[in-house]
Amino acid sequence: MAVKSPCIELCKFDGKTGLCIGCLRTLDETRGWKKMSDHRRHQIVNERPMRETKLARTQATEKKARP
Repeated sequence: MAVKSPCIELCKFDGKTGLCIGCLRTLDETRGWKKMSDHRRHQIVNERPMRETKLARTQATEKKARP
């Protein structure tokens, strides 16, 4: 069964992690989504919690660093 794109049309990429803040994919993953195997798409979708944590930690660190 085809894996639906996780895109929520909020395409803004975090400079440190390289992840889209909307769907949590990298730019390469976003561009190549249609050509990926369903297996790879499932991997990306299943990595979402880990990616969400990574992005949150990066953003929290950046907020602390701002004066």
